[in-house]
Amino acid sequence: MTETYDHGGGVRSVRVPIPDNPLGHTLVYVVDTDRGPVLVDTGWDDPASWDTLAEGLRACGTSPGEVHGVVITHHHPDHHGLSGRVREASGAWIAMHEADLSIVRRTRATRPERWFTYMADKLAAAGAPEEHVSPLRTARRRTLPGLSPALPDREIVPGELLDLPGRRLRGIWTPGHTPGHVCLHLEEEHPGRLPGRGRLFSGDHLLPGITPHIGLYEDPDDTTVTDPLGDYLDSLERIGRLTPAEILPAHQHAFTDAPARVRELLDHHEDRLTGLLALLAEPLTPWQLAERMEWNRPWADIPYGSRNIAIAEAESHLRRLVKLGRAEAVTGSEPVAYVAV
Repeated sequence: MTETYDHGGGVRSVRVPIPDNPLGHTLVYVVDTDRGPVLVDTGWDDPASWDTLAEGLRACGTSPGEVHGVVITHHHPDHHGLSGRVREASGAWIAMHEADLSIVRRTRATRPERWFTYMADKLAAAGAPEEHVSPLRTARRRTLPGLSPALPDREIVPGELLDLPGRRLRGIWTPGHTPGHVCLHLEEEHPGRLPGRGRLFSGDHLLPGITPHIGLYEDPDDTTVTDPLGDYLDSLERIGRLTPAEILPAHQHAFTDAPARVRELLDHHEDRLTGLLALLAEPLTPWQLAERMEWNRPWADIPYGSRNIAIAEAESHLRRLVKLGRAEAVTGSEPVAYVAV
């Protein structure tokens, strides 16, 4: 049964399932405007997910064919996946921040084999054993989701209001989870008159009970050393200062007291960085560090794809420590190892 929820003030949500994923679902928000509904995110590109979205829109008193626009918080397939189908059904525009839009362009233009080769080389450089790397060197099929994402036709400009007739929705750039992640501030009085400044569609940036993945900004043709965790922590503090009355996230459930949740996440990452420094008393490659880090299950029980995500998370924390001058690469090590300073 499709689950929808009326948040009041012309905002509803539809729980769109993510197949074979512990997250379970994406909350797609349906925002009433003077020209028809606008969606915040769309869900995973899967037939059952599409059927759920369409049924949910009908339960909200509309349909896919009536959608006026689609606002995407970030390019990941559980958020952007169904955008193309919505546009095919309605002619809706699709908006995304330029930094993630460039990722979509690059993904559409890059052959899958290039991604597999790039990922294999990155994992090898991180110290992954050959038995982990070798499947990527022989992979030649389109086994990854989101390799042909819809190309957005509008750009979300940070600080500017989006074109939602009759509503005030402002884009806020919150990089970290992805380079172009945005939160969307609905600058209207809360329908329940909760104290605070409007409502915030937070995507994956701020979730009530999950720490968002902070990996690396991947670009096979760009050697710039980025600092995604630093970007995320800075973005978190800005959202905390915004003090919205209510957070409408892309997963789990709506919640209040954004500053308290921001503080929890800031403390979590500081604790994690401190713990990693203790591990780096001896030189470790990113793979060795990931093996020793605390996850939601033992390393031996983490599946193949999730290990790749864990390595990226370990590397993002390493980059932060290096930038802060608290760790450094060991000269001449190959694969590169890091040690606390």
